[in-house]
Amino acid sequence: RLSMGLLYNLPRPLRERKQERGQRGGGSPRFPALSRSHSFCSPSLVSFQPSILPICPVMPPNLTGYYRFVSQDNMDGYLRALDINVALRKLVCLLKPDKEIIHAGDHMTIRTITSLRNYIMDFDLGKEFEEDLGPVDGRKCQTVVSWEGDQLVCEQQGEKRNRGWRHWLEGNHLHLRMTAEDEVCVQIFQKVK
Repeated sequence: RLSMGLLYNLPRPLRERKQERGQRGGGSPRFPALSRSHSFCSPSLVSFQPSILPICPVMPPNLTGYYRFVSQDNMDGYLRALDINVALRKLVCLLKPDKEIIHAGDHMTIRTITSLRNYIMDFDLGKEFEEDLGPVDGRKCQTVVSWEGDQLVCEQQGEKRNRGWRHWLEGNHLHLRMTAEDEVCVQIFQKVK
């Protein structure tokens, strides 16, 4: 690139040709000169070729661990949407469940552990299976669990509309959002090991 001083040291006809071509600061047809408004990272100077960039898939988090109950919100409303009787709803709302998750590749086991009853969910990611929710509300449903970004999402197709849940991590806290009909219950667990 020619500096401004060198441009004016060129013979007059050459200098006028360069100015007519808009290459006041020097350069060549292959490498045009930079104006003061350009920077080396300007989109007009950098050609972007996404076809040569490597594609790096986002790996979902490994949820393996043991989690202790911290808090919950709207468990009674969620259980009411599942037609659970009043006495059992009151009892369940008092429970403080723990979660144990074993995550090995595309296979997961989620154990919900309470002083009343334990519930074990054993499944392969992305494959539909019949889930027996007898310990919860006496129903069966067709269930699929898969990743949506960094959230583990479960869709349960059966008698109840909009039924399912999603797990995700925020630091050492495991969040669980359960839905049934128009009700949403949120639980938070702290990872202890």
